[in-house]
Amino acid sequence: MVQSLNLSGIVNAFRVLWNPSLAMPHVIVEGKSLLYRKKVSDNLSASPKKDIRQINFANLKRLGQIKAIGFDKDNCLTAPYVSTIHPPFQEAWEECKSTFSKENVVIVSNSAGTADDKDGREAAKLEESLDVTVLRHQEKKPSGGKALADHMAPLPAHQIAFVGDRILTDVLFGNLNGNLTIWTRQVVTEQGDNKPAMMVKLYRLMSLYMGN
Repeated sequence: MVQSLNLSGIVNAFRVLWNPSLAMPHVIVEGKSLLYRKKVSDNLSASPKKDIRQINFANLKRLGQIKAIGFDKDNCLTAPYVSTIHPPFQEAWEECKSTFSKENVVIVSNSAGTADDKDGREAAKLEESLDVTVLRHQEKKPSGGKALADHMAPLPAHQIAFVGDRILTDVLFGNLNGNLTIWTRQVVTEQGDNKPAMMVKLYRLMSLYMGN
């Protein structure tokens, strides 16, 4: 599936210039918070994981009062354009679905479930593989928040978390819509990702600078 140019991402990037806080995630996954997991089996000498394996979903629900959670797909849950969970993430993914129940977990992708996904085939394949809903939406992130709000209704926006690896699509999407935003800094792989998306990732450096 060919992913079209995300004009919404380009246009909304300029909003960040006027309001940099829109690009600031509420949580950065790097292993320094009560929202992060710590297992006895973890190698404490290794660098902290910066992906969904580090998120403590139980604490997120209990302490953050989060009732539902949305995820980006490519490089957050799967490799780009792959419909199966990245194997090292399987345990964390099952924990997430068990914690929130799978009807309260949704994938918001800029490929599967969009107009680029002819007849919704990729979305259907992903739903079968990951066992959660893939949101059907016309506007690409960071636009299109109403589709997520409608899907999660009547939950208020602040009780929904959104997890993703891109500042100017995923984090901006969640912040524009009043969600708790969680940034997974470590991507699965750059291989297979489209060039515009890879260029957008360079803006992560800007977010890190603003966070210092």
